[in-house]
Amino acid sequence: MTVLFLLLRTLLEVFNYVVLAYFLSLNFFYLLTTLTAFFALRSYARRMEAVDLQTLIASAGVPPVTLLAPAYNEEATCVESTRALMALNYPEYEVLVINDGSKDGTLARMTKAFELEPAHRAPVANIKAARVRGVYRSRFQPHLWVIDKENGGKADALNVGLNHCQTPLFCAMDADSILERDALIRIVRPFLEDATTIAAGGIIRIVNDCTLQGGTLKEVRLPRNLLAKFQVLEYLRAFLAGRMGWSALKATLIISGAFGMFRRSAVVAVGGFAHDTVGEDMELVVKLHRHFLEKKEPYSISFVPDPVAWTECPESTKILGRQRDRWQRGLFEVLTRHRVMFMNPRYGRIGMFAYPYFYLLEMLGPAIELPVYFTFLIAVLWGTVSPTYLIAFFCAAFIFGVALSVFSVALEELTFRRYPRFTDLLKLFILAVVENFGYRQLTIYWRIHGFISALRKVEGWGKMERKGFKTTEGSQA
Repeated sequence: MTVLFLLLRTLLEVFNYVVLAYFLSLNFFYLLTTLTAFFALRSYARRMEAVDLQTLIASAGVPPVTLLAPAYNEEATCVESTRALMALNYPEYEVLVINDGSKDGTLARMTKAFELEPAHRAPVANIKAARVRGVYRSRFQPHLWVIDKENGGKADALNVGLNHCQTPLFCAMDADSILERDALIRIVRPFLEDATTIAAGGIIRIVNDCTLQGGTLKEVRLPRNLLAKFQVLEYLRAFLAGRMGWSALKATLIISGAFGMFRRSAVVAVGGFAHDTVGEDMELVVKLHRHFLEKKEPYSISFVPDPVAWTECPESTKILGRQRDRWQRGLFEVLTRHRVMFMNPRYGRIGMFAYPYFYLLEMLGPAIELPVYFTFLIAVLWGTVSPTYLIAFFCAAFIFGVALSVFSVALEELTFRRYPRFTDLLKLFILAVVENFGYRQLTIYWRIHGFISALRKVEGWGKMERKGFKTTEGSQA
């Protein structure tokens, strides 16, 4: 019994040091991307001060763009979000809303609101997708098209839109997202500045309890719901401190499916969006990296911090848990599918740097982190933890996490200042501390659940519920 006890104690000590190594590695990457993001944002802000968007819009070199907005059971938000798309400040663009076999009143609401009538639009590509049931065009908004198709999932809907896209660039987004008026002209800039650009991502922000008027965001405020507040902080950290840093390191591996611009020819060349994963947005970006690196063709994929898409986030643990389960499943599916890139010098900094980070620390990390809190408690009770280790663990697991979140809020305030109320900023700083004691552990649990779901080959998105946007008229659009 004594031998078994000593063995368990030794294993516990070894595991705790493995865990410490994990936290230190994770925090090293967080620190690297955060510092890189800080300097990149400063440089970007200085560059933007010298840019006149109206001059850029009036220039002859701005290419036409098609917005692809898949919609499945989006009755609560489809009209208001489409109105926002109609109000964008861009010289030449079309909007293709793809109704993915919705079972609610999505198509009926769109037909009534925009006076849709049957129209002809010939496909220009032949990516395999579900059958198109009808094509409609707005009577008073000629650049608005609605394609009604049989249900096949978001990737399938995007491929239908891609087949009917007639412009050199397209923007993939969610039908329930609201783009700011200058979002397109801001996100297209990398394509104007660098001819090798094939993709660019914008930033996603939380719209819950913000106010819309005529499809335009009029008032920005923090959500009232606590879960939604935590997600505001998460998104600031993920985009301003995370993706901005990875982009500056030229190692962007993820462009959010809610808002990304792509060169149509490049996406058609790799076969469009994958149908057999719930992480079709990340899969496309990884596939583009792999395609161009294998062909040794110059290309660029970047993140742009100021074009904004506002999206509604879940406000219940049930729906949020489904979302995070799906995200983790998508991450697992993409990284295991393209595992040939893992630590492969052929794929440069993507294979040797970005891919290992996401594989080891983001995909496998939650399986290490959640048991940590239990084993650490046992180790403390058994008296096997030295004061030095205790301090190191607390700093790595909690203090650095708080510092990173605080720095993300500071980046927001120093750059874009989307939250004008002092009380909102104060709440975000408080949440940066509070989230590490309960909410973070909950998200880790969901990610582990998603990892297990991926191993079990669970399919589907799960039901997402929408409450609709808040408008100045006091109705839900």
